[in-house]
Amino acid sequence: MTSSMIEGRRADSARRRDRVIKALDAALRTGVDISVSSLARAARVDRSFLYRHRDLLERVHTAANTPVQEGRLAAVSRASLQADLANALERNTRLVACVRQLERRLSERLGEQAWRESGLGAPPDVDQLQRHITLLEQDLTQTRGELEEKTEELEAARAANRELTRAINSASNRHS
Repeated sequence: MTSSMIEGRRADSARRRDRVIKALDAALRTGVDISVSSLARAARVDRSFLYRHRDLLERVHTAANTPVQEGRLAAVSRASLQADLANALERNTRLVACVRQLERRLSERLGEQAWRESGLGAPPDVDQLQRHITLLEQDLTQTRGELEEKTEELEAARAANRELTRAINSASNRHS
């Protein structure tokens, strides 16, 4: 009697294992979210059955953590889709700004090139020489101003010397 009970128990366990494996295969094919609870429900077994059979539990966890494969749709939440959309929109905004900046730089370079090639703009070395001439003219104006100031000081010193020389000469003429 005991051996028939053991055999019956083994057969029942084998049938439940088969149901779990079939439910797992079906879940992988359809792409539904795989968890211990959902698989136990689909296989019509208690969750404790899966926890008692480590090999089945490992297969469930492996299937649940397996990345999306061809023929298997990923179960995604609305929140993850919204997060992905927000990230994509933000990246799109950054890329649009980058493209605008690159277009502006390209436009400036093409404009400078067209200006030089048209002959309307002075060559870069002439522009540099013009700037240098302007700086030299400013230095010359400043130096002329300083020269005029020093000349006025020199004239004032000469005038003071003449006055002193006259004063000394007239004092010596009086004492003689």
